[in-house]
Amino acid sequence: MTIQIKSTAFADGESIPQKYTCDGEDVSPPLSWENAPDRTKSFALICDDPDAPSGTWVHWVIYDLQPTATQLPEAVPADEEVLNGAKQGRNDFSRIGYGGPCPPKGNAHRYYFKLYAIDSLLNLRAGATKGDMENAIKGHIVGEGRLMGTYKRK
Repeated sequence: MTIQIKSTAFADGESIPQKYTCDGEDVSPPLSWENAPDRTKSFALICDDPDAPSGTWVHWVIYDLQPTATQLPEAVPADEEVLNGAKQGRNDFSRIGYGGPCPPKGNAHRYYFKLYAIDSLLNLRAGATKGDMENAIKGHIVGEGRLMGTYKRK
């Protein structure tokens, strides 16, 4: 089932404002979604950049979001536990929470915000990696949505 995910900060396929990057405040953008399946017990989100020179770069891993959640506010704190029990994983900057786009100068990179509706809680400890989360959600995804933004450093 497809979940509609969007942001008031940028439209799908459009440029991510500097505020949400390492060249700005480096805070997470506001995200919202609708059309979650009835069997949803939690949500999980990964943000990554498949255009990074060293391979896909992970910018954000957050999981065990409440099944009633319909949004992530702007500037989610970089804490292990946020938003009524959701946990944040470790990104490829070796930090907990969101790390914004920070590509080398050159071509624009694509940043995918991938939301998963899960039929269970993942019960992973805070600090889990994208790989840990992907292994935990196998066979438990009941819906998903994707929002892509771009960013190019000047």
